Amino acid sequence: MSTVKSTQQTLFATSTDGTQIAYEVSGTGPALVVVDGATAYRDNFGFSRRIAEVVGDRFTVYGYDRRGRGESDWGATPCTLQREIEDLEAVIAAAGGTAHVFGLSSGAALALEAARAGAPIERLVSFEAPYVVDDTKEPTAPDFPEQAQAMIDAGRPGDAVKAFMKLVGVPAPMVAVMRLMPVWKTLKVVGRTLPNDLSIVTKFQQGQPVPEGYYSTITAPTLVVAGGKSPDWMRNAQDAIHAAVPGSTLVTLPGQTHMLKAAAVKDALIEHCLG
Repeated sequence: MSTVKSTQQTLFATSTDGTQIAYEVSGTGPALVVVDGATAYRDNFGFSRRIAEVVGDRFTVYGYDRRGRGESDWGATPCTLQREIEDLEAVIAAAGGTAHVFGLSSGAALALEAARAGAPIERLVSFEAPYVVDDTKEPTAPDFPEQAQAMIDAGRPGDAVKAFMKLVGVPAPMVAVMRLMPVWKTLKVVGRTLPNDLSIVTKFQQGQPVPEGYYSTITAPTLVVAGGKSPDWMRNAQDAIHAAVPGSTLVTLPGQTHMLKAAAVKDALIEHCLG
């Protein structure tokens, strides 16, 4: 995956607790807010610029740096799920009060939580929230978010990033190479945000079904997207999310993995949000 630089002006939305959340706007049409996954932000493998390249003629794309990443502040209050929902709502407010939302990976889990909490989301697209809902993958240690936080508190953010990469299946030799590259410095800085991402998803990575009724309050029409070449456990998780979100639609993109290509999701995104 490569980053895409932007010439768009950085703007700021003020979250409920006063934290300044950086975002940029490109394209024309209905608002589409992109919620990135763990460690990603606009200048670090974020998805908003890449999706704007292929749908910018149909949507006004809002890409933002989640709390503690890129140009967004860390905030005086602890980074929690509630704070991150409020951050997303602040960006939606800047977009005009309502917006379509496209969440990827743990960003999809966050977007689902925001929809569940009643955020003003017109239509939601959820790409591969990384849940483990059966025995096709080993469950994540329930205290993994606390383990990562302990590493960060001890001044070892690199160890937290390394543990996270092992968790998500990055080969050890690749991690070893990355630690010698400039990107590792960036990852260590943003590594402090990992415990919150982990806390959002770990409860759904225990090899158990999504709790009955958990997403019953979601009213935004939802498209659940899976990659056709993603492993069984990931595709099974999307089946489970689809079954749990009332009235949702499931689409599997042939040839796609968790490293989603913007062009591959273009048609499904436009069809779901614009009809």
